[in-house]
Amino acid sequence: MATLRDIKPGTTVKVTGLSGEGPVKQRIMAMGITRNTEILVRKVAPLGDPVEVHVRGYELSLRRADIDIIEVAE
Repeated sequence: MATLRDIKPGTTVKVTGLSGEGPVKQRIMAMGITRNTEILVRKVAPLGDPVEVHVRGYELSLRRADIDIIEVAE
């Protein structure tokens, strides 16, 4: 299963699930990232952290630890 970390900038993907548990998973879901949500990866910082995405009509910057638990499909 691919995670958001594997996706190149400019690509739109659909969330298939979240692999984390507890407060981290709840925080990601509170940001609007849930199953079947489309995410456009806008850009990745030079060192890979943070990643800027477009989700549900707004821009969001995610830490590397957060994108590792977001499972996606192209």
